[in-house]
Amino acid sequence: MLNRFNLNSMNKPLRLALYAFAIVFSLSTIKLIADAPDLTSIGTASSALLLSVPIAMAALGGLFSERSGVVNIGLEGMMIMGAWGGGFIGSKHGPWAGLVAGIVMGALGALLHAIATVGFGVDHVVSGVAINIIAAGLARYLSTILYKNGTWVGPSQSPDIESISVNGLPILSGGHYFGWNSPDLFGAIAAKKWFLISDIFAILRGLTGDVSYVTAIAIALVPLSYWFLWHTAFGLRLRSAGEAPTAAESLGVNVYLMKYAGVLMSGAFAGFGGSYLAIIASNHYQENQTGGRGYIGLAALIFGNWRPGGLMTGAGLFGFADALQLRDATAIHALLMLLAFAMVLLTVRNLRKKKFISGAIGLVVAFTATWLYVNVTELPGQFVTMTPYIVTLLVLGLGTQRLRMPAADGLPYRRGGIK
Repeated sequence: MLNRFNLNSMNKPLRLALYAFAIVFSLSTIKLIADAPDLTSIGTASSALLLSVPIAMAALGGLFSERSGVVNIGLEGMMIMGAWGGGFIGSKHGPWAGLVAGIVMGALGALLHAIATVGFGVDHVVSGVAINIIAAGLARYLSTILYKNGTWVGPSQSPDIESISVNGLPILSGGHYFGWNSPDLFGAIAAKKWFLISDIFAILRGLTGDVSYVTAIAIALVPLSYWFLWHTAFGLRLRSAGEAPTAAESLGVNVYLMKYAGVLMSGAFAGFGGSYLAIIASNHYQENQTGGRGYIGLAALIFGNWRPGGLMTGAGLFGFADALQLRDATAIHALLMLLAFAMVLLTVRNLRKKKFISGAIGLVVAFTATWLYVNVTELPGQFVTMTPYIVTLLVLGLGTQRLRMPAADGLPYRRGGIK
C-alpha cells in the first residue's frame, strides 16, 4: 500500500520550493481573475526586497540579543540612531562611511541597553522602551541644532546622500560589467506574459536585477548569521547564555561577555537597518523614517521562531504587503481573495486536528474576506495603509502555536545562577 503523501517527509529545500511554487501559483491565479498585474510584477518584487531588508536587519538584531538571553525592545530606537548617524555622516563623507556610522550608532545604543540590563539588572522591557524614547528625542534635538547652524536643509531632514551603484546578475537580469551590458533573460521571459512562468521570472528579475551592493550584503548576512550561531564555537557559547546560563557558566563560559556581545551585535544590525533606510531606501535622513520597523522586526523574529530563515520570511511578507500598498492600492483588494482561500485551508487543517475554536475563527475570517471582496469595489485608504501591519498581526497570530523562545530569554542573571 502506498504511504499517504506527507510534506514533512520531504527534505527541507524541496519542501520550501514547493511552498514557494504554491504561493506564486496562487498569486498568478488571483492576478488573472482580479486583473491585478502588480501582484507579481518586477517592480513589486524589487520594492518588496528594498522594504524587507531593514526589517530583516532589525529581526537579526533581535535574534542575536534574545539568543543570548536579553530581550531587546529598543531595536526601534537603535534603528533611529542608525538612520540619523547614516544621514549625518553619509551626507558629509559618502554613503559607505554613513553605513559604518549607522552601525556604530546602533551599537552605542545597544551598549546602553546592555549596561542597564546585564550590568545593573534593569527590566529588559523598561530599558528598551527608555532607549526608544531617548533615541527619538535625541535625533530630533541634534537635527534641530544642525538646522539652526545651516548644516541641514530642515529640522528633521539631512542633506542628500550620494547613491550607491546597483547591478544585476550577468546574462540573467541585465547586469553591467566593465562596460558590457548583459542580456536580461529573466526580464525577457517576464515580458512574454505567460501564465505562471512569466510571473516566476518577473519575481526573480525583481529580486536580482538593479540591486544595490548593500542589499546583497544584507541578504548574505542572513545565512551567515545562521552559520555563525549554529556552526561556530562562539555561537554555541552565545546561545548557551540564553538557554542555560548557569550550566554554561559551570563549563567555563563567560555568560556576561556573551550577553554583552549578543546585545552589541543586536544594536549593530539594527543600526545597519536604520542607515539602510536613510542611504539605500532613500537618499537622506528623515524624521520618523523607521516607521516602527524595529517593532515589526521583533514580530518577524517571533514569527520566524527565533531562526534566521523564518525571520526573513516574516520580513519578506511585510515588505511585500508594504510594496503592494505603495505601488497599487487596488491590488490590496485582490489579496482579500487570497486571504479567504488561505483561511479555508487553515480551517480544514484545524478541524482535522480537532481545533474547533481556531477552525471557527478561520471560517469567520474567510467569510468576511469573501464578503468584502464581492461587495466592496474599493477599500478605504486608511485600510490600505494599515495592510502591512494587519498582515503582520495575522501571521504572528497564526504562527504562535509552535513557538519556542530561548529558555532563559528575558530572565535577570547574576553570576552563580538566574536571579
